Amino acid sequence: MAREPEPSIPVSGPVRLGAHLSAQGVDVAVMAAHATAVEVCFVDRTEYHTSERRFRLRKSHHGIWTGHIPGIRAGQAYGYRVHGRWDPDQGLRHNPAKLLLDPYARAVTHTPELHPALFSHVVDADLNPDSTFQADQRDSAEVGALGVVIEEHTPSVYRPNVPWDQTVIYEAHVVGLTKKLHAIPEELRGTYAGAAHPVTINHLKSLGVTAIEFLPIHAKMSEPFLTRQGKENYWGYNTLNFFAPEPSYAMASSRAAGPQAIIDEVKGMVKLLHEAGIEVILDVVYNHTCEAGPTGPTVSWRGLDNSMYYRHDAQHPGQMIDTTGCGNSLDFRRMPVISLTLDSLRYWVEQIGVDGFRFDLAVTLGREGDSFNHMHPLYVAMASDPVLSNVKLINEPWDVGNGGWRTGQFPAPTADWNDRFRDTLRSFWVTEPAAIMHGGQGGDQRDLATRIAGSADLFGHGRIPGGRGVYASVNFITAHDGFTMNDLVSYSNKHNEANGEDNRDGTDNNRSWNHGVEGPSDDPKICSARRQSMRNMFASLIFAVGTPMIVAGDEILKTQGGNNNAYCQNNDISWINWDLDDDQRNMLETVSYLLRLRRDHRVFRPTSFYTGNHAEGDAIADIAWLDHTGVFMPDYKWFDPGVRLVQALRSGFGQDADALLVINGHPDSRVVQLPQGRGTPFRLEWCSTWDRPRRTTPTYAPGALTRVDPLSLTLFFANPQ
Repeated sequence: MAREPEPSIPVSGPVRLGAHLSAQGVDVAVMAAHATAVEVCFVDRTEYHTSERRFRLRKSHHGIWTGHIPGIRAGQAYGYRVHGRWDPDQGLRHNPAKLLLDPYARAVTHTPELHPALFSHVVDADLNPDSTFQADQRDSAEVGALGVVIEEHTPSVYRPNVPWDQTVIYEAHVVGLTKKLHAIPEELRGTYAGAAHPVTINHLKSLGVTAIEFLPIHAKMSEPFLTRQGKENYWGYNTLNFFAPEPSYAMASSRAAGPQAIIDEVKGMVKLLHEAGIEVILDVVYNHTCEAGPTGPTVSWRGLDNSMYYRHDAQHPGQMIDTTGCGNSLDFRRMPVISLTLDSLRYWVEQIGVDGFRFDLAVTLGREGDSFNHMHPLYVAMASDPVLSNVKLINEPWDVGNGGWRTGQFPAPTADWNDRFRDTLRSFWVTEPAAIMHGGQGGDQRDLATRIAGSADLFGHGRIPGGRGVYASVNFITAHDGFTMNDLVSYSNKHNEANGEDNRDGTDNNRSWNHGVEGPSDDPKICSARRQSMRNMFASLIFAVGTPMIVAGDEILKTQGGNNNAYCQNNDISWINWDLDDDQRNMLETVSYLLRLRRDHRVFRPTSFYTGNHAEGDAIADIAWLDHTGVFMPDYKWFDPGVRLVQALRSGFGQDADALLVINGHPDSRVVQLPQGRGTPFRLEWCSTWDRPRRTTPTYAPGALTRVDPLSLTLFFANPQ
């Protein structure tokens, strides 16, 4: 039962959005610019009874409602009821029957329960809207998520501060990373704590990664259509709150102890990873929320100020504009949206301790209406912010709106996922060989060379010489969405039947090839060819200029059975299986070895784009692209799709060994003549035909002839003297 609202006390001092404890109680502030009244409601629940205390807030400046309520302590659940106009055609959706989650809540009580009362408009049993679209009078207190008042203490955070040139990113899901890792205690599997267990950390360190990029760990709510199928949004790209961590990823003991224990588990995970020298990057989804389109649930933003938070059609304010494919898009023309984003980012850096962010569908964050502004106020604010400008900021540089592909067009100091790198390397090593073996042909090698050399065409421009720099390119071949590396060479087509959408979901542009058999094969030749293709891609990724990103499990041949969109599969399809056979151990040893070469040799980590010229005092060019005879590649050969062998000699500038990469994209072996270089011998370091690295390898004189295997990448080192 709820009493009539009581008056709150005016807040003394600066206004901070959210609920913040003081010595006497709690100060609350919430944005609801079009409301006529706002009440903060404190809810207490027992097994048999729910009580609610309401306090009227005072309208402050710029649409913010504030109040001080004495006697409130940490652990108190709360929400807001917002009064105002109900006019869906004008984008106004105020309904005080709905108890709303504070967008600034530091913790949540639980995930909302999918129920008709969760909708601000009248819906039927199938959650379809009534034709009149009237306000629903059912109270949502029993089914909605509430915020929890938390006592905050700014921790002292030690940060690894790994330089960009040494950074290797490992993209992982908190649950899938350790759910089947039997070497750790059962309670820790699939949890924040499990991600920082010594066994997990030992794998990350021995592999050679320096940063773990977690798929979203913000509190989430699954889409209604998934919930009704008994599924969930496993990946977490459906945010319920931008401050609170997802409770279900915590240990059972932490969940039982309450929200503060969940936060402490997240902080503990970050601390332990930091102590191991590993940075923590979060995938964050500020482009949309879990409230979906106009007929979706009302859990927070929609009920507070629908027309302020979301993009709407100016001619038809009741219609939402969606550049995310998720039903709604937050409107980054609005100051409250920018402030919410910045405040959330700072909270996760200063209070939780994370080291960076990857922005999902980042083009939406840079939109001003339908246009994209590469110097959007949000990005200017991040670049000039003393906290955010010192962490790693990575863009997914596209969305599904008009003009949504923007790779290379974001400002410094941010980096971009380089999809051009992904597509080029997949084409060269996977789909073009398939075409050639079936009587077709591949493409020329101009784009291959450009990607391996750092994608200067995308990241080398701008007012500052050198543009955004070589490490603005986050190079990847696989990511969470799409095929795993193993599936990329084992399936020519997607197999997403388990998702329940008749295999319509997920991209058809996979650039994959099954090497002769769709799915698992017992044919030794097919299996060997698949592993060699994977080694070619791993080596290209690791030796290319830029920041490499590897997907968790690819290093041990993880498969999802051909599912290239496992967003709703919180099960064996997505979880990493850590029971390894010999082939998996060999691949792990290979990837670890290649990453160690990258770490130990600066020749793979240049600090600026190549020019093709000699550095002062150096005897060879910073990079030389050579043909099979060891001389500079003639211009006409770059345009010839029949030329699929290239040598790249990269200078160590006399401080490191020179590195020679010999890339053979032909389906047959070829004779090559090694270059003269500095006149010092070339030692064979590694070849993609090897199942595992070798300790003893031959050395070749400058200009020597040797034969390279079909579809292979070979690395030679030449000492400077």
